[in-house]
Amino acid sequence: MKNCMIKTNKLTKVYKLLAEEIYAVHDVDLEVAEGDFVAIMGPSGSGKTTLLDSLGCLTTITSGSLNILGKDVSKAKENTLVSMRRQSLGFVFQDFLLIPTLTAIENVQLPLLFARLPREARQAKELLESVGLGKRMNHLPKELSGGEKQRVAIARALITSPKILFADEPTGNLDTKNSNDIFSLLADLNKKENLTIILTTHNPKLGSQAARVIYLKDGRIVSREDSSLCV
Repeated sequence: MKNCMIKTNKLTKVYKLLAEEIYAVHDVDLEVAEGDFVAIMGPSGSGKTTLLDSLGCLTTITSGSLNILGKDVSKAKENTLVSMRRQSLGFVFQDFLLIPTLTAIENVQLPLLFARLPREARQAKELLESVGLGKRMNHLPKELSGGEKQRVAIARALITSPKILFADEPTGNLDTKNSNDIFSLLADLNKKENLTIILTTHNPKLGSQAARVIYLKDGRIVSREDSSLCV
């Protein structure tokens, strides 16, 4: 039986804007098992990123429950969430977020510094080689293409051996070829390493390749037919 990696019950995230309350995510019930490859899809403003941030402990939830790796973090303090992120979770973002003055291999090693782990070059080199950048590891971000930058970002996310990888629109700034390549790389990581992956995407053709698709609309999980994304 697969381990339960994430479980939510009526997870809700509310943002307050002056006197108005905005329900970005509303009453989400969700279970993610070990080795799942989940795509969260929905129209712009549907709550995809907010849900991903909530599941990844990048923001605190307003109400409901959130259990990650067997630990209830529903009301956890920020230092607990930071520890969870550094020790067990990996993140890839649409804008890469590489440090421009650091080489590819130095960017990959950076999370080890924050996690207070040994900064071994060997592991970083192996990860860059595994994403096809063995010959580009000493290049600065400005010397890399968009697809190469995202591969560096993926290697960086994997350097701490996360149990769950979160990716927010990882192909959003890439052309069609690089988008397909990055998605294939993530699919390979899921299949070969049994890495649990949760990502958001606005691309129905890519999202449909995930083993499981969750559709959001107005912060709630809906059927595909109700999601405004039928293709």
